[in-house]
Amino acid sequence: MPRRRTSSSSSSSTAPSAGPAAPRNRTPQPVRVRRRSFGDFVKAFLAFAVLLVLVAGVPLALAVTVGWPLPDGAPGLDWLQREITVQTFLHILTVIVWLAWAQFTACVLVEVKAALSGVGVPGRVPGSGPSQLLARQLVAALLLVGATAASLTPGLSQLGQSLEGNQKPAVAAAQQAPGLFAQQQEQAASTASALAEQAGQAGQAAARADGGARAASGDTKYYRIQPPEGRHHDSLWEVAERHLGDGRRYKEIFELNKDRVQPDGSKLSEASLIRPGWIMEMPGDARGGELVEMPDEAPNVSEQVQQQISDYARTGGDHAQGGGGAQGGGDAHVSLPEQRPAPGPATPVTPATPAPGPAAGGQHATPAAEESGRSFGLPEALLAAPLLAAGLLGALGRRRRQALWHSALGAVGGRRGMEPPTPTGDAQDVQDALLVGADPDGVRLLDRSLRGLAASLAAESRPLPVVYAAWMGGNGDLHLQLAQPAGKPPTPWQVGQDQTFWMLARADAERYEDAETAAPYPGLVSLGTMDDSRLLLNLEAVPGLVSLSGAEADRAAVFASVAAELATNGWSDRMTITLVGFGDDLTPLAPNRIRHLDGFEDLFETMSAETRQRRGALGAAGHDSVLTGRTGPAQHTRWAPHLVLLAAQPSDEDALRLAELAADAGRLGIGYLVGTAGTDLPGAAWEMEITGDGKLLAPLLGLELEAQLLPVAQQRAVVELFSDADPERGPGGPANTPPFLVDISEQGRPAVYARLVGSYEIIGLDAPDGERSAQLHEALALLLLHREGVHPRVLASALWPRGVTEDVRDALLERLRAWLGSDPDGTPRLGTDATGRLTLAKSVVSDLDVLRSLYYEATQGRGVDSRQVRGRLLTDALVLVRGPLLADRPEGRYRWLTHEIIDAQLPLLVADTGLALSEFHLERDRAEKAIEALNAALRTAPADERLWHELLRATHATDDADRLRALAADLIGRSGVRGLPPRTEALLDELLPTWRDGVAAAG
Repeated sequence: MPRRRTSSSSSSSTAPSAGPAAPRNRTPQPVRVRRRSFGDFVKAFLAFAVLLVLVAGVPLALAVTVGWPLPDGAPGLDWLQREITVQTFLHILTVIVWLAWAQFTACVLVEVKAALSGVGVPGRVPGSGPSQLLARQLVAALLLVGATAASLTPGLSQLGQSLEGNQKPAVAAAQQAPGLFAQQQEQAASTASALAEQAGQAGQAAARADGGARAASGDTKYYRIQPPEGRHHDSLWEVAERHLGDGRRYKEIFELNKDRVQPDGSKLSEASLIRPGWIMEMPGDARGGELVEMPDEAPNVSEQVQQQISDYARTGGDHAQGGGGAQGGGDAHVSLPEQRPAPGPATPVTPATPAPGPAAGGQHATPAAEESGRSFGLPEALLAAPLLAAGLLGALGRRRRQALWHSALGAVGGRRGMEPPTPTGDAQDVQDALLVGADPDGVRLLDRSLRGLAASLAAESRPLPVVYAAWMGGNGDLHLQLAQPAGKPPTPWQVGQDQTFWMLARADAERYEDAETAAPYPGLVSLGTMDDSRLLLNLEAVPGLVSLSGAEADRAAVFASVAAELATNGWSDRMTITLVGFGDDLTPLAPNRIRHLDGFEDLFETMSAETRQRRGALGAAGHDSVLTGRTGPAQHTRWAPHLVLLAAQPSDEDALRLAELAADAGRLGIGYLVGTAGTDLPGAAWEMEITGDGKLLAPLLGLELEAQLLPVAQQRAVVELFSDADPERGPGGPANTPPFLVDISEQGRPAVYARLVGSYEIIGLDAPDGERSAQLHEALALLLLHREGVHPRVLASALWPRGVTEDVRDALLERLRAWLGSDPDGTPRLGTDATGRLTLAKSVVSDLDVLRSLYYEATQGRGVDSRQVRGRLLTDALVLVRGPLLADRPEGRYRWLTHEIIDAQLPLLVADTGLALSEFHLERDRAEKAIEALNAALRTAPADERLWHELLRATHATDDADRLRALAADLIGRSGVRGLPPRTEALLDELLPTWRDGVAAAG
């Protein structure tokens, strides 16, 4: 029986670091302590002097110079008749000064208490106003040099680094509730925790140093890479998933075996390049029957393999102490006892190309951030912004569908069957980047998780907690940072590293259903990534202003990204976004959400009125904040957020007015993000800086993010996409010519013909290998629906949403080229255009291409001048319609169709064809033929109201009243509880005035 090994991890399990509070995913981090400048000490000294004079000097001076201003005894009636002297005025003035001193002293005490306790938002002293603002600034300056003292609250810098030991491996969230002063107290705690963490890591490294000796004595577990079976190839990801419980732990296996000589004489240099027969040393907690612990006691292992493992084990000691081991490289991560490895260096990962580790077939899935440097010209900023890309892509799809519906109803110049414009240049690159970078699943899970939390709290009659930030880990877990403890979270949420954190695992989030409740935190917006986690800041909950300093161009890129995501995100019901000093060209992204103001005076006038209105509305409703108004039976639309983005540098006077205006904004659902040239903005609760290399810094919060940006070039291209899709465009808008016209004559017979409308069939090609048939068919369908060309990365993200390497993608393209073959002149049927996009030859067509071409020729080509030709072309077009697009597509595939508008285009095209053919027959009084054409179109477009109207008219033309009544009854039955549309009712009133009697009789 194999003996249990005594691994380094188990031997160190009793170390102090493994106590109840030991966090998971701890990684040694450099201690970032803010150095105090000479100016800081001068400010602190002056603040101390001013506080000493105002708090102690004023009452002392009053006592010495004036004395007690109030009378010693109870005044009589004769006191009112005395002469008013100068001394009387001095006494009254002294009383006023005493009251002002008492109020200011109370403000100082409140601010000091809030700063030292770390509660975040200080309480408000009634009627204080400027006094409390002055006290706040003085106390902040005084405590600035004392922030390195011992503190009870760690800072936001621990986000993405640690978790409670009982939590699943995920990126941790921040512990501190950041406020105006509490964020300054995290330095000592983070220093101490980092030192303790490094001490634990040193102990772990010492335990690993003699790992080779234990390995040589057979005290280590091993795994032998298995040969391929069919299409399945062994990979480190799958080995880690089977034996360590998490595929992401493949890095541990890689570090244990890197650069060690394998039985065939080669070495492991990349995690994706492994070969059958290689031997892998495994971490101590590996489990599973395929592992070998003691080769000489394993009866199922051949002597040859036992010898290979023994020889391989002898290299372990040298490896552990050499440069190839887990301790050798600067990027290596040594996990604490019984812990999973911490995330690697901060790498924004898009869901389209994540970094899950070696993929099937021995390949390594490449993170989007790593591929962004070789992205074929696609904008890197959008590739690394999955939530922003998903919001923009969804909003663009809705805009294009709206344009199609407007066109179908004749609302835009009477153009029927309008084709959406085909982007070119920068707009095409940006659209491809959106397709590659978008993470609609992440948006869906975030939205469902937050609404599900709100619904659960409402069911328990509990208010929503104030959330300052949310962190989305690379593994999909969601962490909410609360302003203060809010009790036990509702199931399936869990408490994070302390009571100020609530965490939801991705597996639990996927079980959430859509909840009929208001979006609880619509002000969340992505700022960037840190340690593989994405930070979303809740702008509407910040207790004051958020300032952003840096170069003007860098600030503009941050502001544009924030505005675009707020305008299009999927986790908000509705909001108002006010842009001041910039962004007048961003309005097309969301005209109902975005408004633009020219300057500060307009802003103060608008926001002062709204602030007063919200205060009054909250008081009248009996709510403490907008959060309590978003739960329960309250009308949540009254508490929609209003987020102000102010890119222009305010003057000192305007800054003070803005700070006073934002003092109570947190509970009112109003957020302010203000751009500054410097770092000193009065009333700024959080201060951030954007650097020239794309880092977003918040030193007092301990944050250093890879900023999410939308540079001006991509901003213009995004706006161009939305402007081109505007349904209200004038005559200069896109034409309704199909992007690809087929030669519909007998000479234009295609070499390859694909039937997409209905069941998917291909004529003219041999069936591909059964194992690859589904993937090749899907790739061909994508290319057929985009005759303008498909970017290789778009094709890869469509077929492999979780990521794939370039060599796997290129191998598929080669198989697709070989399958499609070449034309008689030797031209490959799958080629590339000048931009590197994949295109199909004209000899490869689909029935959708033919359908579009037939309708175009019938209505705008040869059929315009020949009625006979028009009727034949329309009849041929309607015959092609066999059902919905790709009706029998397998489950789990073709998910990229959710980003397309073909699901709206095809029914409209079929309806237009049926209407045109019906009109053709009714011109010759062939009502039955018209009814037949309309019924054929209704099978594919059953919700098109125009088809039902024409069917009513065609049925009325038969002079069969019973048939018309039967059709009316069918329509009424289909309408359900919503009833018939008004235009349908009006048409029935005209054609069948007695139809309402039938409804009343049935009711």
